[in-house]
Amino acid sequence: MKKIIYVDNSSTTKLSERAYMKMLPYLRENYGNASTTYSLGKKSKEAIEDARESIARCLNVSSDEIYFVSSGTEADNLAIRGIAHKYKDKGKHIITSKFEHSAILNTCKKLEEEGFEITYIDVEENGIIDTKKIKEAIRKDTILISIMYVNNEIGTIQKIDEIAKIAKEHNIIFHTDAVQAVSHIRIDASNYDCLSLSAHKFNGPKGIGAIYVRKNIEFEPILFGGHQEKGLRPSTENVAGIVAMAEALNETEENIDNWNIYERKLRDYLLNNILCQIEGVTINGDMENRICSNINISIEDIDTSDLMVFLDMEGICASTASACNSGHDSITHVMKAIGHNTTSLRITISKDNTFDEMDTIVKTIKNGVEIIKRKNKNITKK
Repeated sequence: MKKIIYVDNSSTTKLSERAYMKMLPYLRENYGNASTTYSLGKKSKEAIEDARESIARCLNVSSDEIYFVSSGTEADNLAIRGIAHKYKDKGKHIITSKFEHSAILNTCKKLEEEGFEITYIDVEENGIIDTKKIKEAIRKDTILISIMYVNNEIGTIQKIDEIAKIAKEHNIIFHTDAVQAVSHIRIDASNYDCLSLSAHKFNGPKGIGAIYVRKNIEFEPILFGGHQEKGLRPSTENVAGIVAMAEALNETEENIDNWNIYERKLRDYLLNNILCQIEGVTINGDMENRICSNINISIEDIDTSDLMVFLDMEGICASTASACNSGHDSITHVMKAIGHNTTSLRITISKDNTFDEMDTIVKTIKNGVEIIKRKNKNITKK
């Protein structure tokens, strides 16, 4: 069996040893329900509140502004639907962009069916939103602006602080999907009204996320049940996931600078070799305003879906799009949003990768491109 080279860290990351060890006691020993009053349950409750305080410190907010959910998708849904329905008497207009994650776009589509009006801002070819377009889209009945911090496909970083300032000046609630940002950017969430994050994007476990909501911002629940999370997100708490998420975020905060330096070196080494050795490569998205782990390229006359199959056969895990959208249209909505009518290959590296692996990736992509071009050429001749 070929050695697996994993370079799809925007889809999910490997669970860190620290986060894993933090989970274990709450899976087998301290398994009490946090809503109970006996000592075993109280241990779980205390662990949850300690984790809440820890995450709040990392984000520079108050612990009572952090709510635990099952995922980034749920956090986005809770932010958009919860705020939209709470403030619908003030207006039914929401602003977002054309290349948001599907958790935002599909939630907005559902709201449109319910009578809300959504303005989808165009994105520049470099993958950066022109903030002037957001200003121009604001109306008297605009109640919410939601723009992602880092794009999940091309890795571009938006001018989030500037957008948040625009929203504040117009007394509009601002939400940012920071799921892809947390692992590479030190975030001060107190600058925003609402923020989503997901543990498995920064070496925590899958199935646990969180949402920050500023104290003075109200929202309605999208689930209905018990009293957990102040009744705004009812469900028996995933204690093991919560404590592991807090540990993973702490570990990230402690190491983010060194990890970023290393990942940038790996990324630049890989990209430079791809550009030198393979013809017809186009980089998608701005290279300056971009997280250091992301490469997104298109290759002339190559459908990257075919290349993906070849890479998989050679043991390389990369992707052509967000994992949530894989298997659908090969030209993603993100590529269309930046005006590119081409397929793309996304490679997202991590601190666990090596320079030797980068050499193998370049060699494999080069071989794959040559094989696909020969195959296409033979098909054309027939």
